[in-house]
Order: sequence, then structure tokens, then C-alpha cells
Amino acid sequence: MTTTDSTPPMDPTSSEATETQLAHASAQGEAYRRALDYMANDIAHDGGKRAAGDYIVAYAIEEAEGMYALEDGKLVWHNPGNSNAHVEVAIQDGADGRFVPALDVTATLVTPSGQELGPHRQEFVWHPMLYHYARNWEVPEDGEYTLRVHIEPAAFMRHDEINGRRYAEAVDVEFTSVKIKRGSEPVEPPA
Repeated sequence: MTTTDSTPPMDPTSSEATETQLAHASAQGEAYRRALDYMANDIAHDGGKRAAGDYIVAYAIEEAEGMYALEDGKLVWHNPGNSNAHVEVAIQDGADGRFVPALDVTATLVTPSGQELGPHRQEFVWHPMLYHYARNWEVPEDGEYTLRVHIEPAAFMRHDEINGRRYAEAVDVEFTSVKIKRGSEPVEPPA
């Protein structure tokens, strides 16, 4: 995983949070970072991260996988079908490392032969270990891709007159040499 040390610090003169509260937020971020590193380094085929705007943007590439979706008030299992790659994007607060929810995240893949796929919206995915934005993709070949991630300005409310002035700009980040090996896990859910 590619890492960067250019994390912007949170202003310690917060108007809403005490030093103890900011320490708790940083501890949450550290726990999330450890889970993300485990996902990207030990589970995924490829992964990386870098600072971008007010965020740290990370990715992990896995085989396409089945998931539940709520349809007409019931959970329905969906196998990956023709999808053959699963692109995960994790967005961390650049100051404390916590996962940033409720973002509009899109991704574009550029194939080794130069074909552009997307952009496609990366949906929020609840995962037992790691919240992230993800989508199954159908890609035409194995190899090294370019992954472009776009994050719209956050629409959610922000506390803190000092530290709340964040996430107001669109952010674009590009990862090159992203290794994708096609595959899928059409696992049926337990009965």
C-alpha cells in the first residue's frame, strides 16, 4: 500500500470538542486505519492511499462479490453476475483518520489499453470490518489500470466554528498502476 505523511492536523482550538474528545476521535481514526491497512495489504489484490484535499483517499481491489440490497422492504442477495472486479474506496478524514460517511463518490477506471470505464457511483457499503464505498465492475482485461476517484463537496452539517470549515471543495485523486486480476465470488448466502 502506498502511504503519505501529508495529513493536515486538526486545529486544537476547537470550539466544540475538548482535547479528550479530539483524542477519542483520533483513536477511532487509528482503529479505522489499522482495519483499512489490513484490508488493502492482507485481503485485497492491490491497494493504496494518498492525501487529497481534506481527506485521505484509499482503494482496494478484490474479486467481484455478492451483496445484500434492500428491495421493497426485504433484503435480497445479488451475486456478481458478469462483474469480475470489486473496487473499494475508503475516505478518511485527513486530520483524525475517521471514515467520512454520506459522500457522493464516483470512480473511473482506465484499462491497460486506454479504454475509459465509468464514471460510476461508488455506493456506501456496510462491511463487518470496514465501512467503504464500493461497486462491482465488469472489466475487459487483467493488468495495470488507472483509477480516478471524484468526491463531491459534502452535503452534511458540520459542528465547530473552527474545524467545521472542511469538505467544501470537490476532490479528485488519481492512482496509477492499479493491479486488477479479474474474478468473482458468487457465494450464496446462508439459508
